[in-house]
Amino acid sequence: MVQKTFIDLTRVGSIVFGATLTLVSSSFAAEVAPPQLNPNEPEAIVENSTDALETVSQYSEGMTSNSLSQVTSVSQLSDVRPTDWAFQALQSLVERYGCIAGYPDRTYRGNRALTRYEFAAGLNACLDRVNELIAAATADLVKKEDLATLQKLQEEFSAELATLRGRVDALEARTTTLEKQQFSTTTKLAGEAIFALADAFGDRAANGTDLNANTVLANRVRLSLNTSFNGRDLLFTRLNAGNIPNLAGVTGTNMTRLSYESGVNNQLGIDKLYYRFPVNEKLTAYVGTTGLESAVDLIFPLNRAFESTGTGAISRFGRFNPIYRQAVGAGAGLTYNFSNSASLSLAYLASDATASDPSVGRGVFSGPYGAIAQLTLRPTQALGINLLYINSYNRLNVGVGSTFANSPFGSGIAASANSFGAEVSFRLSPRFILGGEVGWVLANAESSSALVARGSDATIFNWAATLSLPDLGKKGNLAGLVIGQQPKVIRSDIAAREDADTSLHLEAFYRLALTDKISVTPGVIVITNPEHNSSNDTIYVGTIRTTFRF
Repeated sequence: MVQKTFIDLTRVGSIVFGATLTLVSSSFAAEVAPPQLNPNEPEAIVENSTDALETVSQYSEGMTSNSLSQVTSVSQLSDVRPTDWAFQALQSLVERYGCIAGYPDRTYRGNRALTRYEFAAGLNACLDRVNELIAAATADLVKKEDLATLQKLQEEFSAELATLRGRVDALEARTTTLEKQQFSTTTKLAGEAIFALADAFGDRAANGTDLNANTVLANRVRLSLNTSFNGRDLLFTRLNAGNIPNLAGVTGTNMTRLSYESGVNNQLGIDKLYYRFPVNEKLTAYVGTTGLESAVDLIFPLNRAFESTGTGAISRFGRFNPIYRQAVGAGAGLTYNFSNSASLSLAYLASDATASDPSVGRGVFSGPYGAIAQLTLRPTQALGINLLYINSYNRLNVGVGSTFANSPFGSGIAASANSFGAEVSFRLSPRFILGGEVGWVLANAESSSALVARGSDATIFNWAATLSLPDLGKKGNLAGLVIGQQPKVIRSDIAAREDADTSLHLEAFYRLALTDKISVTPGVIVITNPEHNSSNDTIYVGTIRTTFRF
């Protein structure tokens, strides 16, 4: 890129072009026609101040893979051979004047093309070096014929040199301004705002009352602080405010919940805080005090396009396998990458409501918790498989599915569970991805009541199939389809709390990317036999979600 090379040559004071530089030590240099710069090429000048600041910072800290390093002998350049036609010229420039630099991998890349501006920048570096030699009273090292050639080249490229100096001055001024005005040297601020239009339709709610829902226009705003102390770690802090309602209040069932609801009455608060850092090249650790989601922050599902509440699926059920929600809150986790095709993740998360409470039966280890393990396999680039296990206590209320599935033994009855899940994703092409998931929960009553004996069992099952069509119609767009069964009690020792029928979840949405920062997503959700009860009428949910990211 011209932009990067320009910064290399002017800020580092080194030459990064190839054999054309033999002009510096050749008497016929001024007769060679230099290449022309395309004025329509966007890389010809750094236009974006933020990008310029980041690039300058990278070079000044030596963090880029293209950073140059001074060499003292041409033999240090692994791709330069004594048989190369420009070997002697390079040897002279390296060992006599010291104005040649190589890449960190000790290559020179001499066959790379260059522009007049690059040549002028390199010439300027050699002029500076010659001036240093003269000022140091080592003028005897500078040959008369070389000085004559440099003078001719300086005259030939005087316009380019002047332009480069002007651009450097302007870039440095803009960089200084940005450094003074930037939010933080370690923290980046990211934001998301959602405007949502939503309504629910149907004859009756799942509780048997008339479904009298009105159209709502609501919002959710999130501000995220991404802080890194060494470039590899992340301290994530998220502020959240919103008033998007839980539609279960009017539909009588959690099956109609939207993915991006935020019923906090627009009160701003921290809803997520965690720290992620690498232990070594293969192991990454996580620790958080609130809002950690195993399926988003620690142990990732395969269908990443659907998981985002701002740009993914429109329903809570459609984001990912519901059993992931048995492990949310405060805790810690580890991910170990065996290779690019296999990884193992482990996490322990306690409930947000009790993790910070020292009372009896609460806290991190005595209250509700979820311990989760996931093995991710990628046999090929197109195929991905997740195998999931969760051991949990009092975490069966995952916010989707039937009332019985969220509380299989009744209100107030403590329960433990061993849950198993599997997920598969197959990419037929970059724009056609099929996915599927299942969840199997074996629940056990840990307390008793007049109707429930301690030790009673229940089995809860869910499944879904997904289709995602990325970049449909335009880059950044996404069409998504979900068909599945939300959590259902398929067997129970308590016959009265076993779901008799089967409800289907049908969802379709289309995210239209107006720009890379603004998207509009219309979508519809259809719930047949709500609460897995064929006596209930079908419920429809329609929504238009507009997302702004900044």
